[in-house]
Amino acid sequence: MTYSNIDFDNKTILITGGAGFIGSNLAFYFQENYKNSRIIIFDCFRSGSTFSNGNLKSFGHYKNLIGFTGSVICGDINNKDDLNLLNAYSFDYIFHQAAISDTRVDNQKIIMQTNVNSFYDLLGKAKADNSVMVYASSAATYGNLPSPQTVGNENPENPYGYSKYMMDQIATQYSNKNPEMTILGLKYFNVYGPREYFKAKTSSMVIQLGHQILDGNAPKLFENSHEIFRDFIHVEDVIQANVKACSSKKSGVFNVGTGKPRSFQDIADILQKELGTNLGTDYIPNPHIGYQTHTQANINSTQDNLGFTPNLSLEEGIKAYIPEIMRLHKNKY
Repeated sequence: MTYSNIDFDNKTILITGGAGFIGSNLAFYFQENYKNSRIIIFDCFRSGSTFSNGNLKSFGHYKNLIGFTGSVICGDINNKDDLNLLNAYSFDYIFHQAAISDTRVDNQKIIMQTNVNSFYDLLGKAKADNSVMVYASSAATYGNLPSPQTVGNENPENPYGYSKYMMDQIATQYSNKNPEMTILGLKYFNVYGPREYFKAKTSSMVIQLGHQILDGNAPKLFENSHEIFRDFIHVEDVIQANVKACSSKKSGVFNVGTGKPRSFQDIADILQKELGTNLGTDYIPNPHIGYQTHTQANINSTQDNLGFTPNLSLEEGIKAYIPEIMRLHKNKY
């Protein structure tokens, strides 16, 4: 299925973070639907290095790209010499997905350098090439503000959320100074789906609970999980939003969610139904102070300006994901 009237054949497309979750899905979307498109992936790939919290510093993995036939550049967006490798190309579209996306990393310096400083460099490249720039923002910019979360009313409560908030500010300022450019920020809510496996501990609760159930264990949820809601969106609908953003006639920042929050308990129940189990639920105390209990994307402007309408309900998205969850559990990739 294609999501735009744009003919991406014979176009040159850059995907930073292209070996990661969303980036690799974007790469295969263009490869499968536009055989003559020229796709360049820029990714630092995982090295095994971890932050102080034990989580991986980078999630890009070659196995997400098995079958990809475009070009791959291994590089760090913090390294000017690596970024200069991109000057061998002139890009029509830039999808900037590369980032430190772990909300529990407290090293503010490395987050700001990686997410903010490099954004200036890539915006400069987009300006030089007259590229459409579509970049990943985040619902983390909203912090614990009440639902529905609406663009323009942000209050980030961790370094990652603040870095994405700053990217939105930079994009707005840059587009105001360069009105000929098209710069689109997409605030992703809770994304799940194929190729997230290598996010490890930061992968969605859909795959994590699915594997707990397949291990024969009752899924572990925080107490009162029937009262904890998130706006879960399947990665295929995130791809739709990225592609439709390319047709926008104006720059802006837009929410990418379903607008229909669902509870953690819903996730566990749908998984057990699809996997044919009845293991109950193992409730545990929530150790997090100030834990966000409700997210819901206000997608009115996304629908109006990008023509975006999510296609997959949570039930449909999980059902479609089940074969991959089972394969990964059996083969560990």
